[in-house]
Amino acid sequence: MSALTVDPGPGHGQDWDDLVRIWEETDAPEGCKVEIIEGIVTVSPPPSKDHHTTAELLQRRLYSVIPEDWGIYQTLGVSVPGRAGLYIPDLVVLPRAVASGPGNRVPAEEVRLVVEITSPANANHDRIGKAHGYAKAGIELFLLLDPWHSGRPTATLYGEPSDGTYRLLEAVEYGGTLTLPKPFGLDLDTGVLPAG
Repeated sequence: MSALTVDPGPGHGQDWDDLVRIWEETDAPEGCKVEIIEGIVTVSPPPSKDHHTTAELLQRRLYSVIPEDWGIYQTLGVSVPGRAGLYIPDLVVLPRAVASGPGNRVPAEEVRLVVEITSPANANHDRIGKAHGYAKAGIELFLLLDPWHSGRPTATLYGEPSDGTYRLLEAVEYGGTLTLPKPFGLDLDTGVLPAG
């Protein structure tokens, strides 16, 4: 992973705009993910086939339970300026109207569920930095699928964000069933997810 350090400064104002401009102008190799994490523009390598399969399997299950006017998006930017962040979650669920129109990012407060699938290159960003950012932004549910968790692939659901911290709602090793609460009401069999 390469990184370009930019200090967004207090209040972000014009500095945040400059950081977003750098993010927009970063010319990364095809398939790479460019994000702003804690004021640093980062470039992550393309995800593995197992990573893509995990996203596809989860997306298929989510479509069976979300409202008709919601969508599931990959590579859609989620703006978290309060954490000097512009994240590209693996999956983001939100009302379709919010994701329609020009541009390539949405405000975090519109997101109903965000999903991150760790890779060796980004696991700590997903587990720590982005988790805090999503919580600070008030995203109701954060599902972390972590095939790289200490040799034991783990699915963890966080919710009830308060003061930049999530409450752990449920955690299971792959093979167990994790339940996404309403409005999803989905029992996710993690045994179908690739472990690595």
